[in-house]
Amino acid sequence: MVNNVMTPEERLVALGLKLPPLRPSSGNYVSCVRTGNLIFTSGQGTDEYRGKLGEDISIEVGYQAARQCGLNLLAVIKNELGDLSKVKRIVKLLGLVNSSADFKDHPKVMNGCSDLLVEVLGENGRHARSAVGMAQLPHNNAVEIEMIVEVVEGF
Repeated sequence: MVNNVMTPEERLVALGLKLPPLRPSSGNYVSCVRTGNLIFTSGQGTDEYRGKLGEDISIEVGYQAARQCGLNLLAVIKNELGDLSKVKRIVKLLGLVNSSADFKDHPKVMNGCSDLLVEVLGENGRHARSAVGMAQLPHNNAVEIEMIVEVVEGF
């Protein structure tokens, strides 16, 4: 019997996506820390999407920004593990949305990252999540996301 299940890397290719190079940190920290079978990532923004939701960025553009954050996060995890198939589960996302005081659609923006993780990792990509508004983010990023990942035992 042939195994027709695609790996996460094969799913990325099928989706026409490529993981970006790791983004340099903007301070004295590392991109992720592994303890036991958990990986905690530092927040990942983007270089492409700047501005404030509810003022100069639409929900659709915010969704794309969150999707790009997700690709940046997957690049961090791939760099740490060498293979995204070692991801047992995405445990939790914390999404920070640079938004005006009256913006209320943070979850719609964060769906960009959540949808990507499920597309690439299948059921292993389903996760708990918080989506909160911020008055400002570093470098005027539209979105910044951090992630907790459980890895397969022994990796």
